[in-house]
Amino acid sequence: MAQAMKIAIVDDEQDMRQSISQWLALSGYDTETFARAEDALKVLGPEYPGIVISDIKMPGMDGMQFLKKLMGTDSALPVIMITGHGDVPMAVEAMRLGAFDFLEKPFNPDRMSELAKRAANARRLTLDNRALRKELSDGTQIMNKLIGSSPVMERLKEDILDLGQADGHVLIEGETGTGKTLVAHALHAAGGRAGKKFVLVSCAALEEEALSKRLFGPMMPEDSQIPAMEEARGGTLVLEDIETLSEALQAKLQNAMNEQGTPAETRIIAISNIQEAGKTCEDVLRSDLFYRLAALRITVPPLRQRGEDILTLFTRLTEQFSEEYGCDAPKVSAQEAAQLLQAPWPGNVRQLINIAERAVLQARRGSGTIASLLMSDHEEMQPVMTTEGKPLKEYVEAFERMLIDNTMRRHKGSIAAVMEELCLPRRTLNEKMAKYGLQRSEYL
Repeated sequence: MAQAMKIAIVDDEQDMRQSISQWLALSGYDTETFARAEDALKVLGPEYPGIVISDIKMPGMDGMQFLKKLMGTDSALPVIMITGHGDVPMAVEAMRLGAFDFLEKPFNPDRMSELAKRAANARRLTLDNRALRKELSDGTQIMNKLIGSSPVMERLKEDILDLGQADGHVLIEGETGTGKTLVAHALHAAGGRAGKKFVLVSCAALEEEALSKRLFGPMMPEDSQIPAMEEARGGTLVLEDIETLSEALQAKLQNAMNEQGTPAETRIIAISNIQEAGKTCEDVLRSDLFYRLAALRITVPPLRQRGEDILTLFTRLTEQFSEEYGCDAPKVSAQEAAQLLQAPWPGNVRQLINIAERAVLQARRGSGTIASLLMSDHEEMQPVMTTEGKPLKEYVEAFERMLIDNTMRRHKGSIAAVMEELCLPRRTLNEKMAKYGLQRSEYL
């Protein structure tokens, strides 16, 4: 459940402060009151998780001076001004200075609640976008989320770094659950648009009329958003499930892209999630739009092709879930490691996340096996069969690497502790760590 937005209420009249606070608290807001603007300024800053409601006429620093201070600190902080009868010209001036809206006394409490709701929605969107831009400004952080060192993942990372520096539109393809949206984030973070607007729209989540409005407008005065094409100007617009666009919206998108010129002011990353066998994005999009969007292409590999990455991901995920649920991570046997590597993983990483969480929950209860979880997901799957036809030696080596990696992580790089737990002499441990590319410094 999302945390309730805060509302700072600033008014020198105690009765007014209390009545506004009580009414908004009933609407689910976390309110705090201040008798003086000077006191409110001590807690209001760019990261304030809420909005402000302030009277205009107050002793000391009045509402207009207060508003100017707030706009200088954070111009996107929604401030609703309360005016007395006859002060409408002053309220209009407040709007010019950046106020979100104003209420004239005596005001309808329902009107105040509606304004507060709109302002809170706008604030939440602003804070979410800032958090995303902050995360995306560090390309290394995003790349670190692309866990794995298999050849296909190394190639994917190289493609992201190469195409991130380019400025053309990109088409991302791949099976469901492979992490295509994460790749879109990484592409944005790896290029010159990092830190600029990153706007994501799911084409499958909205009806045609609503999607047209979200992408191209027009927006109504009460809408808290601007059209995505305008919102993403100068940055990146990601269109998930691009294949679901109707013919009419495909034409609109093509026209909008033509109007941008070359190079495009806004980079578009299209994500295709076609599930029908034998069909591609090229089959469902008009050809002129397809070739514009597919100027650059990336295919995200399915989990079953990522080999030992499966065990690395499973280990990281079970560690995260065990910490969340306050229990020990389940230990994986050699047979279970082979079963994880052999599974067909039709749901890819998303399915692996679900299996890892369920493995932690059943280990906490002291029952169940990883094989049973895999079988419940694929009743037709035979655990002893491999989908890739790999020799036993590869499964043994993958399990051995995972075991050493887990033990080194648990003992924070203590060679002596790892030698004792695994009953290995130092020379053998050193040789195996070198063989599997494990560095002690990574665990300290």
